[in-house]
Amino acid sequence: MAESSEIIVGRNSVSEALKSGRSINKIFIAKGQRQGSVREIIGEARDLGLMVQEVEPAKLDVLAGNNRHQGIVAMAAPISYVEVEDILAAAADEPPFVVLLDELEDPHNVGAILRTADAAGVHGVLIPKRRSCPISATVSKTSAGAVEYVPVARIGNISQTIKQLKAAGLWIVGADMDGDKDYYEADLTGPIAVIIGSEGKGMGRIIKEQCDFVVRIPMRGKINSLNASVACSLLLYEILRQRELKNR
Repeated sequence: MAESSEIIVGRNSVSEALKSGRSINKIFIAKGQRQGSVREIIGEARDLGLMVQEVEPAKLDVLAGNNRHQGIVAMAAPISYVEVEDILAAAADEPPFVVLLDELEDPHNVGAILRTADAAGVHGVLIPKRRSCPISATVSKTSAGAVEYVPVARIGNISQTIKQLKAAGLWIVGADMDGDKDYYEADLTGPIAVIIGSEGKGMGRIIKEQCDFVVRIPMRGKINSLNASVACSLLLYEILRQRELKNR
């Protein structure tokens, strides 16, 4: 595999990559796997003039690493990252709706957040270049193909990016168990950037101080925190709910 190629694993991920127009170099399918959605993917790939090759399942196991490949793997051009300015411009007539991940390292969390971001209408996700999970085969598979549709920007200094977002008119909201108010009590209808802290540590102190306000998710059980992707989902859908109510 060439270093310039990216592995896309699983039926949903490969299918969405094809639908989105992603540049696919080659598709491998396990011998004997031509039923259901795999047959549809093969047909679509051949319509696009893409090479489809049958291989032993063991080869797919090697290509997919620790990911469950469901009998199909694609080699694609690496995902194209965008700039923060591109994401803000893409909002067009809507108030910008952005997610900033503060050093999340679990690819399953990042993938799940991208999937929810696509569903909730987020304009883009910002991921730091250091101490953060890049877009990988695991992220892509966990996102169920959403990585093909949600613009992702890799950023340098988080604090500088927050200043840039504020200068563009966005409100910065962080999620933390010590937040000022419950998340559904805050006005989340304007231009907004949601900051999701890293697994275990949460948001850094300096980042938290830069937020315009910090919200909490009420916890009634014995566990005092939620998985990062679950917490993010609650916030994103509350923002979507408030925006839709405001626009009625």
